[in-house]
Amino acid sequence: MTASALTDEALRARIHQEMADSLDEELELELDDNRLDELDHEAGPGLDRKLYFRELLRLQGELVKLQDWVHHEKKKVVVLFEGRDSAGKGGVIKRITQRLNPRICRVAALPAPSERERTQWYFQRYVTHLPAGGEIVLFDRSWYNRAGVEKVMGFCSEEQYQEFFKSVPEFERMLIRSGTILLKYWFSITDEEQQFRFTMRIQDPLKQWKLSPMDVEARSRWEQYTKAKETMLEHTHLPDSPWWIVDAVDKKRSRLNCISHLLTQIPYQQVEHAPVTLPPRVRNPDYHRGPVPPEMYVPAKF
Repeated sequence: MTASALTDEALRARIHQEMADSLDEELELELDDNRLDELDHEAGPGLDRKLYFRELLRLQGELVKLQDWVHHEKKKVVVLFEGRDSAGKGGVIKRITQRLNPRICRVAALPAPSERERTQWYFQRYVTHLPAGGEIVLFDRSWYNRAGVEKVMGFCSEEQYQEFFKSVPEFERMLIRSGTILLKYWFSITDEEQQFRFTMRIQDPLKQWKLSPMDVEARSRWEQYTKAKETMLEHTHLPDSPWWIVDAVDKKRSRLNCISHLLTQIPYQQVEHAPVTLPPRVRNPDYHRGPVPPEMYVPAKF
């Protein structure tokens, strides 16, 4: 077999695996422990799917315990997710929030700043999204935009860039002194993996929206982003607010590794709840349910 044929075969295998992974994302919304044993898929080149689902559900069970503890103890938790475009930040955030109460655990994914916001103190628009007691906030990109995209794309001045590095350590120390638990994750992928994921997004109509003009432009500036990342880590990997690097080339492993690590960084405990007992259904002989017009029902196409 020629080298070209081997390359084509490897590419087809990757595409098949990527499509299977997309289907898995939907399966994760429906699977429970009792149905895991019914899965009979062969393991692909990545993590065995049975193991992945089993560990994901186990970790999500621990996340529910964490949520209960945060709510009961009125703790404040902030988790930052940073990384290159397509590195998998959104995927792990989706798995964290999938089975949690959105009133307790919410995602902050801020758009580009407005004209008014550009004139504010840089951290001001992020402060409004910080948690109150009993809440968890996951930042899908954060104030570190200034050290990454704003620096590389020229959206901030050199003076603003240098001021950020002076201000961010104290800003994060203020958060920690206020009782906030702060975790920072950087999702790391290779040049080749980003190229592959971008190509898949271009080919997939359901994921093309994920590829913005900014993402396309960033692709040509890989080395500039690498330098910006290295500078950011050098200045902001601090003893009281360190960065944690997630190897994100294998999406399934990166999700499990990140969630597992997050759980080890917060000293949560099981919160005991009183047993829930449903009261008896009260039936009133004078109650009569009124008819519902047939045209009000959604058509039963499935």
